[in-house]
Amino acid sequence: MTHYSAVTEEVVEDLKSLVGPHNVVVEPEKLASYSRDEVALQFWDREYRAEVLVLPESTDHVSAVLAYADPRMIPVTPRGAGTGLSGGAVPAFGGIVMAFDRMNRILEVDLENLTLTTEPGVVTAEIQAAAARHGLEYAGDPCSGDASFIGGNVAENAGGNKVIKYGTTGANVLALEVVLPSGKVTWFGGKRRKDVTGLDLVHLMVGSEGILGVITKVVLKLVPRHEKVVDLLVPFPTVEEAITLVPRVMRELKITPSSLEFMDRNSLRIVSRYTGSTLPFQEAGAHLIIQIEGNDMDALSDQYEDIGDFCLENGALEVFVADNRNFRDLLWKTRKNIAEAIIVFYTKYAKEDLVVPTGNIPSLLKRVDEVCRKYRLEAVNFGHVGDGNIHVNLLAGEESENWQERIEGARRDLYRSTRELGGTLSGEHGVGLKRKDFLGMFLDEAQVELIRGIKRTFDPNLILNPGKIVDI
Repeated sequence: MTHYSAVTEEVVEDLKSLVGPHNVVVEPEKLASYSRDEVALQFWDREYRAEVLVLPESTDHVSAVLAYADPRMIPVTPRGAGTGLSGGAVPAFGGIVMAFDRMNRILEVDLENLTLTTEPGVVTAEIQAAAARHGLEYAGDPCSGDASFIGGNVAENAGGNKVIKYGTTGANVLALEVVLPSGKVTWFGGKRRKDVTGLDLVHLMVGSEGILGVITKVVLKLVPRHEKVVDLLVPFPTVEEAITLVPRVMRELKITPSSLEFMDRNSLRIVSRYTGSTLPFQEAGAHLIIQIEGNDMDALSDQYEDIGDFCLENGALEVFVADNRNFRDLLWKTRKNIAEAIIVFYTKYAKEDLVVPTGNIPSLLKRVDEVCRKYRLEAVNFGHVGDGNIHVNLLAGEESENWQERIEGARRDLYRSTRELGGTLSGEHGVGLKRKDFLGMFLDEAQVELIRGIKRTFDPNLILNPGKIVDI
């Protein structure tokens, strides 16, 4: 076990001299709010709390703080907007929380190279809007995009609604400026679309959850923005009928949607309580949202008519075309607010992020039902069904006895089932503090030891986001 140094008054004063007094915070209420993410506080066996909050304004600030903390064995936890669902930004060993609220500038939109360079504290939706003003698109589209920071998206390799066509965040990252725990600043990658010079350190950093280095600039790939977008809402009597159709749309119709999202009956019930609105066939077993895009409306019309006919021939109750903005906004408001609705109406829950080969989703959801009956829990299931990523939410009633033990038992059983189905424990939310004890279910000891070795190479004093992914 690594022994870390406490943050003393002297340390606080030193940090103020490095980054300015206005960028160093010690007020208890502020520290509390920057010491958690979206994982329910009841999940933890104790309260984690930063000893000091640092808000850097530049790469130089980040470098100075790390160079100071590293030899003094003061842990540093990088933090974005706090929208994570893995405990990745929770200061497991106290110390410094480094939050990027003030590194929030888009630095460049390069129209010749179709790239956008940004600091890590920019909200993802702002990046999408900046690209759109030039007729371009940043295709990373996490459901938390209206609140999450791009730095956090990169650190977690966030997925989202358009992974099926454009890939995860990592597929859209070309280069990173990174500050190593020693304080040394380096660049990985560049504006190049091809590069096999050395190892792919860009994509080693993507998804590393802040345990290897601190990202201070990101170069993102942009693509031409499609002029026409059509969303279809397709209710089905059962979950299995909806899920079974998903790979067939692409295989038999030879159409790749930009989004293919799934919501079960329970998810619609709870989000409707939250938003005050309902979708057609509200009580259907499952709904799919299928989004297609292009530049030729006639060609797009042919595609959605083909998809609609195919769905109806294969069990769909109806096919609704979101041909106006109000209906389109309703669809995506419903889909993107499910997670928030759970937080509002429940205090005893676990949000899981399971991913399996698409063809095994029906088997996974059947197992979810069995596990919930076993442990007397309720499940809300939704997610990115086109890429096999299902957000399984395990809910316990407010007066539920031994709820933590039952949720933990359900998680263990579901992880075992996920492994048996060729899946893994997280598709886009990360391992963090929350899931690290289960990593050995999915990675053999050789892989876990490689992760430990990479961590030691980048961070020999183990100061950077300790306690996440693996224990050392």
